Amino acid sequence: MGVFATTDDPESTGHEQVVFCQDKQTGLKAIIGIYSTALGPALGGTRFYPYADEESALADVLDLSRGMAYKNALAGLDLGGGKAVIWGDPEQIKSEALLRAYGRFVESLGGRYYTACDVGTYVPDMDVISRETRYVTGRSVEHGGAGDSSILTAWGVFQGMRAAAEHVWGVPTLHGRRVGVAGLGKVGRYLVGHLVEDGAEVVATDVNPRALEWARTTHPAVTLVEDVTALVAADIDVYAPCALGGALNDDTVGALRAKVVAGAANNQLAHSGVEKLLADRGILYAPDYVVNAGGVIQVADEIEGFDFEQAKLRATRIYDTTREILRLADADGVPPAVAADRLAERRMAEIGRLRAIHLR
Repeated sequence: MGVFATTDDPESTGHEQVVFCQDKQTGLKAIIGIYSTALGPALGGTRFYPYADEESALADVLDLSRGMAYKNALAGLDLGGGKAVIWGDPEQIKSEALLRAYGRFVESLGGRYYTACDVGTYVPDMDVISRETRYVTGRSVEHGGAGDSSILTAWGVFQGMRAAAEHVWGVPTLHGRRVGVAGLGKVGRYLVGHLVEDGAEVVATDVNPRALEWARTTHPAVTLVEDVTALVAADIDVYAPCALGGALNDDTVGALRAKVVAGAANNQLAHSGVEKLLADRGILYAPDYVVNAGGVIQVADEIEGFDFEQAKLRATRIYDTTREILRLADADGVPPAVAADRLAERRMAEIGRLRAIHLR
């Protein structure tokens, strides 16, 4: 087992450190990206996914770790941004040995990076990883953790969506609105529950037949459509991407009928400039890393001792943060994504600078 490459070239990636990890015996191939530790140790989940190639895995971890730095900054956390990906099909290669090998790589970074759940990894996986490293959150309650971070991720998205609804329609509720949810996974399921409870009409889709069956059984009033293309083109007020990134591209924006986009997926903008396309079409985009910060708030709270009600209160404030960003965007005449970036960068610069004041 050994790290087979380390990149530390801020000029080329903007990251502080990118570490490639491999353990041939277990089949582990992982990349850990640390974008910034200006505010504190980098925190971000581990994604387990069958990427087409190493280049795709690297591109994803670079984008995701940068997004985590901005997300943690706007969530008011004293934590930097990082992310990890394990390259492979979790259904085929995930094992105790592989996860523990990965945990040793996390431990080898000496606390510069804390990991947690993401696509393809779950609370029981964090319990296994924690047997080899102290720097893991999102563990089960039985192992001293906070449990499923999807709960507060969905709660935070709902709060951000409420703020966006207030900005567009004047009332902070989705009651009577038609909301399209793309992805009924860990977060999407909880989000649907909040929307139904709030009186929204929900339209949804997922590539997993089991997720669709869950929706039919649990929320029979939810309308299911064939795929994301059909969902985007549907007569909806709000579009909530809750699966993988890149959901908003030129074609999607061109076909979208919704007036608000607010969802749980990370890195929803497929490329730079999509935020302007949305603005030009009069579609309000609530930046993903602002509204989906509830999960990271939950797992961050675990580092010092978890209290669910305390963490939920912090996640509820995503409503206030989203309102402020939308207000600043209007005042400055820029898309909300630009206003959010500016706020995050300002906090990283202002608070990060304080490290130059030596305490001893």
